[in-house]
Amino acid sequence: MTDLAIETEGLVKVFGTNRAVDGIDLRVPAGTVYGVLGPNGAGKTTAVKMLATLLRPDGGRARVFGKDVVEDADTVRGRVSLTGQYASVDEDLTGTENLVLLGRLLGHGRSAARERSAQLLEAFGLAEASDRQVKNYSGGMRRRIDIAASILNVPDLLFLDEPTTGLDPRSRNQVWDIVRAVVAQGTTVLLTTQYLDEADQLASRIAVIDHGKVIAEGTKGELKASVGSGSVRVRLRDPEQRAEAERVLTTALDATVQLDPDPVALTATLDGRGTGLGAAEQAARALTELARAGIMVDDFGLGQPSLDEVFLALTDRAPAARTPAHDPKETPA
Repeated sequence: MTDLAIETEGLVKVFGTNRAVDGIDLRVPAGTVYGVLGPNGAGKTTAVKMLATLLRPDGGRARVFGKDVVEDADTVRGRVSLTGQYASVDEDLTGTENLVLLGRLLGHGRSAARERSAQLLEAFGLAEASDRQVKNYSGGMRRRIDIAASILNVPDLLFLDEPTTGLDPRSRNQVWDIVRAVVAQGTTVLLTTQYLDEADQLASRIAVIDHGKVIAEGTKGELKASVGSGSVRVRLRDPEQRAEAERVLTTALDATVQLDPDPVALTATLDGRGTGLGAAEQAARALTELARAGIMVDDFGLGQPSLDEVFLALTDRAPAARTPAHDPKETPA
């Protein structure tokens, strides 16, 4: 059995003259959460639909657990499940009726379908709402029942396409807990999202997609390091020394120094790519040079770039020569 849940080589999808997916290469380890980040129109949803066998690729190859998504589509469908951006359940049915119906369609007997639906409604915190029509559910409850429907039969691979869009923080945290629980049972999750903190919380590796291409891929630490080592913030004892501290930090670190609203604070943006030093070493150098200059530091802090900064830096670098392509029948993703 392959240790890769997903492997793509030069995956392409074209709609008219637009290349929605333009040569994507992915390697997704089994048993992990793999995050796919990208702005609207980047090609995330189109890529997911090809991997889930809902769209046929126009070029390249894609394999799910070693099976080709075109040549072995039926086998692939038997191992995957997809929760899309919009509710897939029937809003006029109750939570129980939805899950029992889907369970029956998946081959469960009547009693087995009712038992499985009751288990999931309880696990997802929906037992008290099981006899209410889904149209009366909150946004967070709808997303939870959507995911519950996707794991009536526990899939080997679960596609979650922007599962928390529009949810309040409490509901998002509930969905995150569900994702972690699903992965703990051995399911691989491919998560598309525009929320940087969501990828930071859940994904072990992340691909950033823009204009149908993967423009960066790696662990969170690798992606953050790719745009700089981080920043060091210092608070001085004497505000009169701030101008001198700015000069010392700029010279010692060859860095951009920002004067904070706090009159005794400065923040230096670190970039170890030219010096060969990591963020901790650069911070140590900064404190040493400040001490040599007779500048007293009362407090300092070291931080990595956020994924928001990584995302903005990478997508700003990406070429923008054409309009992001997407299936005209779909909402861009």
